[in-house]
Amino acid sequence: MKLTSLFLLACTVFGQRLVIQTSSILDGKGGSMRNAQIVVDGTKILSVGPGSATADYDLRGLTVMPGWIDTHIHLNWHMDENNKSAGGTRNQADDALYSAGDAWMTLQGGFTTVQSVGAAIDGVVRDRIAQGLLPGPRVLTSLRQIQANAGDPEALRALVRKTKQEGADVIKLFATSGLGAGGGQTMTDEQIQAVCGEAKALGIRAVVHAIGDSGARAAVLAGCTSIEHGTFLTNETLDLMAQRGTYFDPNLLVLHNYLDKRESFTFTQAQLDTLEKGIAPTIDVLQRARARNIKIIFGTDAVAGSHGRNAEEFVYRVRDAKEKPMDAIVSATSLSAQSLGLGGEIGAIAPGLEADLVAVVGNPQEEITAVRRVVFVMKGGKVYKNVHK
Repeated sequence: MKLTSLFLLACTVFGQRLVIQTSSILDGKGGSMRNAQIVVDGTKILSVGPGSATADYDLRGLTVMPGWIDTHIHLNWHMDENNKSAGGTRNQADDALYSAGDAWMTLQGGFTTVQSVGAAIDGVVRDRIAQGLLPGPRVLTSLRQIQANAGDPEALRALVRKTKQEGADVIKLFATSGLGAGGGQTMTDEQIQAVCGEAKALGIRAVVHAIGDSGARAAVLAGCTSIEHGTFLTNETLDLMAQRGTYFDPNLLVLHNYLDKRESFTFTQAQLDTLEKGIAPTIDVLQRARARNIKIIFGTDAVAGSHGRNAEEFVYRVRDAKEKPMDAIVSATSLSAQSLGLGGEIGAIAPGLEADLVAVVGNPQEEITAVRRVVFVMKGGKVYKNVHK
């Protein structure tokens, strides 16, 4: 079925049963299917298998996957009218508009769910998307970032409670400084234990910025959900993560984005050198984590200049870190869904799950750059992109 306007394309009527004909499916759990029909009823996948019904969408010749998931972005970071990085520097209305634009670009790039960690404006955009008033990926957000200067353990526990009450989907804390500052531990072990312990007591996940090993290890011992970045993790800490089932979210796109778009940021040459030197250890820790069967999820740390280009993370992981394409795809689908607590709702092409689909020209198992050629995007049974000819 060919829709003749972008408006109609983005406003497929809910409740309508749709048939999608495919020739190649990667199901998000490591499996594949050939020549199957995906039947969508409302927002859900009704069935997947052989069929002869007339297709509403013919995606033969493409590779169809579950909508991709990015577990680490910054939705409010954007390029201003002078192509300079900005984030939270304008009034709320402008910030919301820029964030909505970033959300649209991300969805068009094939990502149907994102976790933004985080700014308060994320919540406004999340809610408008959920209400169907804005087009964008499903958004989860931490609303704020919790750091060492937020107080003693009791104050931090109170801040976790407040953050959840304000509607956060996840808690984000900084256990260490950034890469440019060396990644040393900034929160005490007691502070980390307070934040992650309170989050667990409230039934909310806690994801941890941790560049250096000591802060990451303290977070793993505290029962935090995932380690973000993990540039300088030791094998001992990785082994502990494997034992505890801690998720790991290394990010390569952010480093390349800063370097490729350096004119849009205010980095000194020394800072740029540090970012460039961070690529090799990120690749190394990803490989060591994979060798230990750690649950590696898919985050990009997308900031200004990255939104809509999130799929480049696939390329860096496969081309540079020598990941198997299927491992990277599972990382960005079912495993990331599991890490978000949404494994029973999204992340795979299977009956009963949300009808989140992305189709690309080519086969990413043979040529990973096929992820750049997104021609079809469906989220919750609603088509937002269909440029397949």
